[in-house]
Amino acid sequence: MTNDPGTPKLLEIGRVGRAHGLKGEITVVITSDRPERTTAGARWELDRGPVIVTAIRPFQQRWIASLEGVTTREQAEALTGQVIRAEAIDDPDALWVHELVGAIVRTPDGRQWGTVVAVLDNPADDLLELDDGTLIPAGFVSDARSLPDWLEVDPPAGLLGED
Repeated sequence: MTNDPGTPKLLEIGRVGRAHGLKGEITVVITSDRPERTTAGARWELDRGPVIVTAIRPFQQRWIASLEGVTTREQAEALTGQVIRAEAIDDPDALWVHELVGAIVRTPDGRQWGTVVAVLDNPADDLLELDDGTLIPAGFVSDARSLPDWLEVDPPAGLLGED
C-alpha cells in the first residue's frame, strides 16, 4: 500500500508467475476474491507501472492473463515475479486487511486484548494476529464500526484464556 496522501491506496492483490505461451500471456496468482480484479479492463499496478488486463481466464489454481502492450514471450518473461497491486475498493460492508492492522481489539465488556499486527490466511477463517501472538478467527469480529481505531470481538469463553 502506498503512503503518499496524494496517491490512491494500492493494495497487494497478487503476483505475476511465468510466461505462458508465445504471445505475451502470463500466469498470475490473485489473492483477492473480488471479481472486478479478474476481468478484462481491470487496472493493475505492477512494479514497472500501470497495466490494463485485456483478457483473463482461470487456469488450475491461477489465472492466465493478457496485458495491454505485452505481446511477446520475452515481454511476459520480464514481468515474472512482479507484485500486482490495485486501488482499494470502497465497500462499506467489507473488512479490509489494511483497515484491521493497527486496530486495538476489545471484547464487549470493554477489555482490551492487544493490537492487530497481521491477518493470516486460513482455510476455515482468516485469523487476526495480535501483538502478543494471540490468534482470533475473524468470524468473531462483532463490531468494526470504529475502525481504524478499534474493533470488537466476541469469541466463545476460553478462546482468549480468560476464566
